[in-house]
Amino acid sequence: MKRCVTPLLLAACMLMPLVSMADQALAAAKNCLACHNIDRKVVGPAYKDVAAKYRGDKTATPRLVAKIREGGGGVWGVVKMPSNPQVNEAEATRLVTWILSQ
Repeated sequence: MKRCVTPLLLAACMLMPLVSMADQALAAAKNCLACHNIDRKVVGPAYKDVAAKYRGDKTATPRLVAKIREGGGGVWGVVKMPSNPQVNEAEATRLVTWILSQ
């Protein structure tokens, strides 16, 4: 059993950065990184701050998906986030999952 688990665990650990990089690439492709950064506030909040704010909130994913697609404001200051209709629901869900993992 140990011989089987170790290679699987190693493979999973090796793939994790690829998943993270893929979703960061999606954020770049959808122009999210023009206003957001992983570690620091730009125009909008840092993704690490978003992840910390919503940690443990089971309702966060659908609300943040809607906020990405429809825009919003008032949570992080006076600057409103514009709507992003070029981001479909599946892409927004991937982005939120990645953001909340920071």
